[in-house]
Formats: sequence, C-alpha cells, structure tokens
Amino acid sequence: MLPSSGPPAALEIGASGVFPEKQPDFNNFDIIRRNTLPPRSYFFLYENEKDALSHDTSKAKCQLLSGKKWKFSFSKNPFQGEVDFYKESFDVSDWDEVQVPGMWNLQGYGKGPHYTNMDYPWNPNPPYVPLDDNECGRYVTHFEVAEDLEGHQMRLRFEGCETGLTVYVNGHDVGYSQGSRNPSEFDVSKYIKFGKTNTLAVEVYQRTNGVYLEDQDHWWLAGIFRDVYLHAWPKPAHIEDFFVHALLDATYQEGILKVDVQLSDKAKVHLKLLDADGKEILTSSQTGSPNVVFELDVSNPHKWSAEEPYLYSLVLSADDHYISQKIGFRRTELIDGVYCINGQPIKFRGVNRHEHHPDFGRAVPYDFMRRDLLMMKKHNINAIRTSHYINDPRMYDVADELGLWILDEADLECHGFGTCGGDASAYASDNPDWEEAYVDRARQMVQRDKNHVSVVIWSLGNESFYGRNHQAMYDYIKSVDKTRLVHYEGDWEARSADIFSCMYRPQDQMVSWGEDKAWSKPLIMCEYIHAMGNGPGGASEYVEAFYKYPRLMGGFVWEWANHGLRTKTPEGEEYMGYGGDFGDEPNDYNFVMDGLIFSNHTPTPGLTNYAKIIEPVQCLRLHGSKVTIINRYDIISLDHLKCVWSIIGDGQLIEGGELKIPTGIKPHTEGTIHLDSLPPPPVGESYLHLDFSLRHDTSWAKAGHIVAFGEFRLAPPLSLAHSRYLAVAPEHCPTMEQITSNGTPKLVIRSSWGTVWEFDQTMGTLTSWKRLAFPDTNVLTEPLTFSLYRALTDNDRGGSAGGDWRNSRLHQVKAHPLQVKWERRPDGSLEITAHHRVAPPALNWGLMTTTSYRFVGGSVSISVSAKINGYRKPRWFAKFGLKLGLADVESAKWFGRGPGESYRDKKLSQAWGNHEEKIDKLFVDYEFPQDGGSRSDVRWVEFCRKEGGKVLRARFGDFEGAGFQALRYSTEDLDECTHPYELYKRKRKDTVVSLDWVHHGLGTGSCGPSTLAQYELKADQDFKFHVLLD
Repeated sequence: MLPSSGPPAALEIGASGVFPEKQPDFNNFDIIRRNTLPPRSYFFLYENEKDALSHDTSKAKCQLLSGKKWKFSFSKNPFQGEVDFYKESFDVSDWDEVQVPGMWNLQGYGKGPHYTNMDYPWNPNPPYVPLDDNECGRYVTHFEVAEDLEGHQMRLRFEGCETGLTVYVNGHDVGYSQGSRNPSEFDVSKYIKFGKTNTLAVEVYQRTNGVYLEDQDHWWLAGIFRDVYLHAWPKPAHIEDFFVHALLDATYQEGILKVDVQLSDKAKVHLKLLDADGKEILTSSQTGSPNVVFELDVSNPHKWSAEEPYLYSLVLSADDHYISQKIGFRRTELIDGVYCINGQPIKFRGVNRHEHHPDFGRAVPYDFMRRDLLMMKKHNINAIRTSHYINDPRMYDVADELGLWILDEADLECHGFGTCGGDASAYASDNPDWEEAYVDRARQMVQRDKNHVSVVIWSLGNESFYGRNHQAMYDYIKSVDKTRLVHYEGDWEARSADIFSCMYRPQDQMVSWGEDKAWSKPLIMCEYIHAMGNGPGGASEYVEAFYKYPRLMGGFVWEWANHGLRTKTPEGEEYMGYGGDFGDEPNDYNFVMDGLIFSNHTPTPGLTNYAKIIEPVQCLRLHGSKVTIINRYDIISLDHLKCVWSIIGDGQLIEGGELKIPTGIKPHTEGTIHLDSLPPPPVGESYLHLDFSLRHDTSWAKAGHIVAFGEFRLAPPLSLAHSRYLAVAPEHCPTMEQITSNGTPKLVIRSSWGTVWEFDQTMGTLTSWKRLAFPDTNVLTEPLTFSLYRALTDNDRGGSAGGDWRNSRLHQVKAHPLQVKWERRPDGSLEITAHHRVAPPALNWGLMTTTSYRFVGGSVSISVSAKINGYRKPRWFAKFGLKLGLADVESAKWFGRGPGESYRDKKLSQAWGNHEEKIDKLFVDYEFPQDGGSRSDVRWVEFCRKEGGKVLRARFGDFEGAGFQALRYSTEDLDECTHPYELYKRKRKDTVVSLDWVHHGLGTGSCGPSTLAQYELKADQDFKFHVLLD
C-alpha cells in the first residue's frame, strides 16, 4: 500500500461528539460489509403465479418502506449531533422530514451538491476519509409488520445508498454496508416485532473508504436514493437465488434452458416456461438442497435481440411462493474476432447513461427513467453503457422489454488518483490490499443483474488505470458467467478484457485499427463524440468506419444527458446549475453539461443528428429509376418498415405514395427500391425524399414513426445570375444623391420601387434601408459588417480553434475602410465598391476585402472577395459572412435544410424543404450560453414582421454551404454570459442576423478530436462570395 498519513488520532471536536480511538466501519479498511446477506438477483416472492406474472410489487411478499417522508437529522460528521438516535427511547418527533428515495444535498441540507470530473474534493489519504469533513444523515421511519408473518425470514433491502450506511432495527445494530450503487440486504428477523410498530434507523455517511472507488464524473451527493424493501420469505425452505442461462446452440436454432436454483433448505422446485402470449411451453420439477439445476431443451425458440426483444416468462415456485422472471434466448460470442449475437455481427449505436434527474439527482423516478429509454429507442439508439455503476434494477427490466443492449459496468472509478501524484495504479488498482473491494463490486454487479437478457457485456469499471485487481475481478466474473464477454477500457492491451476498448480516439485512428488484420479481439469505443454544448460535429465519420470494418463494434456517445441541477438565483430566477454554482470548490465547472439531452431531459439538436447518422436504413445511390439502400439493422430485415416518397421543390411539394421495399434484405446488405412512374420534378432545385416508418405499433413507438429518411437531388439550384431581380429596366434605374448628415458624408440611393438606402462613405457600408411598406422605419438597426467570429462553443473552447481565435483576437476585429467609390454601370444600375482591412488591435494580420454593392430595382447585389495577410494570422476563421441588425422581425422563412439547427459537420438530420419559424425558436438555449441556432445549406431566407410582410430577404443562389443565424442576442452576449438567466437580461428587441457563406465545423474538442480537416475554415485562402438582398 502507498504510504498514508495513517488514521487520525482521537480529537475532541465539541461537546456533542468525539472522534473514536478505533476506526469506525466507514474508515475500516477491513470492513466492506458487516452482517449483510450474500448478493442475489433482483426479484420478489409472490403467493400465487398470477400475481408473480403481473410483476406488481405491491402484491409481492414484501413491504415498500420508501416512497414517503422519513424523519431526518443532519450533522457535519458522524461524531456530532444526536448519535443515540437509533435507540427506541429516542424521540424524533421534532426532527425534520425528507423524501426517501432522495439526496439530502438537494433537500436543503449540508454543503449542497459538489461536482468534479476526477479530482477528489477532499485531501485524499487512502484508505481513509476525513473524520471531520464527512457529512452524516440520520434517518428514522416506522412500519408495521403483520403478526402472521412471524416465522418468516425478514430481509431488509436497500437498493442504493450513497455512500455507506449503518442500519438499526428497534434499537439493535443490524449491520453496515458500503458501495453506493450496489444493494445491501440484511436478515432482520430476530429484531422484528410482529403485529407491532417497528423502528428503522439508518445512519448514512457521505464518505467511506469505498468512496475512493466512486469518483465517476458526476455530482458528489449523499442519501438513500433508491427504494427500501422489507421482504418476508418463508422458512425453512425458500428460493434464495437463481441463475438463468437461456442460450442457443451452435446453429442458433435450438434453445438450451439451464436454471440453477439456490435453496435455503431442501424443497421441491417447480419450473414453468410461458411464451409472450402466456402459453405454457414446458414444465419441470426437481427436489434438492442446497440447489437444483434444470437443463431443458426448447425447440426453435423465438430469439431475443435489441431489434426483436421477444420475452418468455419463467416461473419458479417452491412451498407456495412464486417468482417470475422475464427471459430471452440469445447467444453472444466472438467469431473470427468479430463480436456477434445470435450469429450476427453487432454494432453498438449506444450512449453512456448516468442516473440523473434535475431535481432529485440520482433518485430517478421510474416513469422518468422509462421515458428516457423510450426516447433512446425513438432516436435509433440500441445500447446503453451504465456509466459508471450498475443502474436502478428496474432499468434492466425496461431494457429487456424495449430491446436495448446493456454494457453493465461495475460501480468503480478511481480517476482522481491520477492527480494525486505518484503511480496512480499503485493506490488501489494494483494494490493487493484493495483486491476484495474490487472483487466485491464485480460480485455485486454480476449477482444482481445476471438474469437480464439485455446485459450482454460486463465491464470492470471506468478510468481506474490497470492492475492486478482488475484481473481478480475478471477471474471472478468468468468463474460465475462464461457466457458474456468482459470489457475494461483501462486495459489497453486487453490482457484481462475480452475486448479492446478506447475513448475519444480520432476517426482516422479508428480506420487504421479497423484495417489491421492482426488483432484477434474486437474493438469498441466506450466513449466517443463528446456531446457537450453545441455538437457533436463529425460524428458520421465514426459511424461509417464502424460499418466498414467488421472488428469495430461501434461506440457509446459521452453522454446521454446534461446533469444540471435545478436551482435559483437570489432573485428567484430558475436555472440549471453546474460545478461552482453551489459554492463547491474545487469544481470542474460546466463539464457536467455534456449530454445529448438537456438537463430537463428534452432532446438537443445533437440527439436529432445522432439519430440520423445511426439510422437503420441508409439511402446510398439514386441511379435512374432505382434507389440503392442498405439495411443497417444487425438482426432483422426491413420487412417491418414501409417507404413513402415525396418530391420537394422550393414552394412545391408533390406527395407520393408507398414504394415497395424488397422483402428479406439481410442485415448489413444492400437492396434496391424501384421508382415507378414518378411525376416530373418541379422547375428549379428539387429533391426526392424517402421516409422509412414503422408499419405496425411496437412497444416503444406507434405505427408511422419515422426511423430513417433519405434525400436525392433531382435538379440543381439556379445561380444568382439567373435571378430576375438582377434584370434592370430603364424606368427602374436607381437615383443617387450625396448628402452630409451629422457631419458624415452619405450616399442616398432611391429606387423607383420605393426603397431608400443610405450608404456611409466613411464606414464604407450600408447603414439604412427603408421600404415602401414602412417608409419611416430603417429596418437596419446595425449596419452591415463582416463576420469572422462566433461565440465560442464548448467544443471551440476545449479544442484548438477557440484558443486560436482568441489569441489572434478574432473577436475584436473591426472593418477599417480604405477606399469607397461608386459608378453608374452601363445597364443603369448603381454600384458602390468599398475596400476594407478587417483586422484586430495589437496584431499585424488583416483581411483585405473588396465589397461591391449593386443597387438594382428594390434589391442590392453584394459581392465580396477577401484575402488575409500579415503576421500571427489565425489558422482558421469561425465563419465568413456579413452581420447586420434588423428591426421588427418576428419570424423567418427559408428554403434549405431545416427546421432545426445545423452546421457543416452537424446537418444530416435536417431535411431540404421550405421552413418557417419564430425568431425566438430559432435560438437553441444551451445551458451554458454559446453559439447556436445556425441553419446551413440555405438558398434563401426571408425575415418577416409580426403583422406579416417582408422586412428583408437574402438569396444565396447555388452557393453550397451558405446559411443564416437570427438571434435576439449578440455574439458578445453569448460569449460573456455563463448562464441563461444572465443572457435573458440582455435580450434585444431587434434581431442580430448573420448571413454566412461558410462556417468552421464544430468537432468534439471539448473532450476529443477537434474539427475534421474537411470541415475546417482555413483563414489563408481566397474568399469570393455573393448574396442578393431585397
């Protein structure tokens, strides 16, 4: 063991408490659990088969003690406060009450939530935790136990308590347990008063020595956060536990059902297997002790997969008590180094899931959890990594039912040792003194979750370096369960693990590994495309690599949800708090906001885009009257889907009918859809749009739910050169006069269409635009200027681009006029040409620009060319375009991708078409303010008044990649504010509009690769762009 300062000596801290000479259980390295029962799978006993099959725990032989208020007392450490609270004579009537399940930090007690990514927020001195800085919560509740239960074994079970607890029943010390997300079960039979009121007292410690293994990039919280049950099991004989192996033979056609039933005493055990309709498939009985083993053949069973989650019901009974377990038949294995289930290569299109609720922390209600999993299914997600601990046991029931592969992870991470100094693995992972603590966490995981068909891989934990204790965990798991593979990312060479694993590696490295034929094990990305803030960008390139190379298993996005906690400012303004918002130091700030859904568990644009790139049907090619598609399901064909076509043009929609999908397209193979007698496309740019939707209802979505779509361009866009707005009739030639206003020389241009412009000759830009419809209103609240910068996204800040932009002062550039001249063109139009140097203070570099404004009818045609020069130039620009302010804008209409947010490396989920949205709804309210709300691949955009009528329209013609952004906030607002409530105070009445020809991609630089080269906006290039305003 690494040297430590040793256990603290006795020290008086006040009149109400003294530190002990002997280490308490929570600081005793020899004690992980005291008087707990062996770990078992999660099940309930029922008095009859019907109740057992209902899975209604209110009918079970147990009593739910949680789900209500318990008496509660808080102290700063376990040696202060009312330490005799557990005694029967102790009066708790004047105590406060808290909700159980719940976290006391979120109910007004203690220091509040504390967030760190990896640092331990106390002085680490393993295996000891501070005695003084260790919050303690004392809980008391009362319950009745029926007199007729006397003679039963009474088992008190805590499904989760953070981080350790000592349990008392009727004044008796029952035992101790630690391991926050693992269950703890105690035999309390001899302490129960039957037919009378009983008292349960629980002392909970925020920190135990086990907390060193729970450093899991989440909030440090405390409390009884999962349910508490009192089970009544018959004596002397009852089923203690059981292990179901529902396997397939090597042909994947015949089923093998093996059930090992553990008994408390000799008993006759009856087994019954029912299909999904309740039809009896087989029965069997055996008598034995201490266990009986059933091995039965099941002819041609329905197979379970994430795509066809067919469940049987297994009923076990003995001495008039019944257990029901949903089971499925499947086989997991490696075939030539490829991970397969039921003989088919599997690609994990997954997410990492922490348990989170914005108000209750880890005390997540069932309905909230189930809604999350339904949302995953509806967004084409097929797998969950339970990062970084076993989840609420009910989550696995839902995964079994809906169909989700589970990579089940032990409650283990000690990442913080990496910042302590010395050899990080030597603190615990490679320290033999910690072996039992590690193996205990593997044991708890496997024994609880072993009967869930959705659990297909075990994981030894997360970011805990690598050492002998991981090998011990692996050895234990394989001694119990040889049917599943074992994962651990920290074992980079896969010495213990059955799978190579990595995090956040670049896309090209994944390709390189995929092409390497020498590796005998598959590779999974247990974390990738870090979904923090506006992003992730460049995700589709990963997915394409997964499908191209058989040995690549796919990956799990980090992560599913932002973990903001709802709180208020002193003025009562509500917001989602992150690290530092609760006075927590040290902290890792907003790194806890890195999910595909917001803290209130509604989708971000990143989730919408992820759903698109992992969709189960992809349209590859349109050739003549044929569309080539590929089936990206792993197990099933496309026979359950229907395809409906439409043709979309600018202002035109031709709704079609259903197209026949060829039957029996096998997974990962191509098929052809024939397009018969499609009408001719409309004039101008148009697209063939194909929607693939569910033909029938499923357990997770109704018929008609769209799982994929494809688009093919039928006709290209027209260039601006073909626009009728550039044609000049003699009677529509504009007039011009030179004036001086407030000492500023200006050009006033008047159109016969009633439009009046003012051009500032000293600034070299357009400063006023008045229309015939509202001649007294200048629609420009801010003049046209160049836009090279965006408010930094989380991925900009974490990647290389943000630093480059700030260091090169891109956010401080101004357009310095060099020359302004005008001329009357031969066609009668008026053209003003302005030359600028767009440059920052202090540095030498500048962007030399030439901008021509051609006034035609009621329109202004703007052409820009630019080239950078000087020293210490930025490597990239954030964008290149024009920025202006507009008055009286209520909404925007456009033709292009939409309706949602899109960027050049995060746009595939947005379909071509005509779209309309309120300006306020264009904004994406990221929980840490940053750039957002852009729309890319836009042909034109029109900004409209509330009363109707156009304020301004911008046309980009056939320029690929152009787009717009329209917000009630400036770039400075977004950059300077760190919370939405700060931003709301700066909300403007006018609209800040960016007309962008090109953007720098988003990437995943907050924790991973920066923007891919093909999506970079390199600063050192020739820029030439054109836009038409009218």
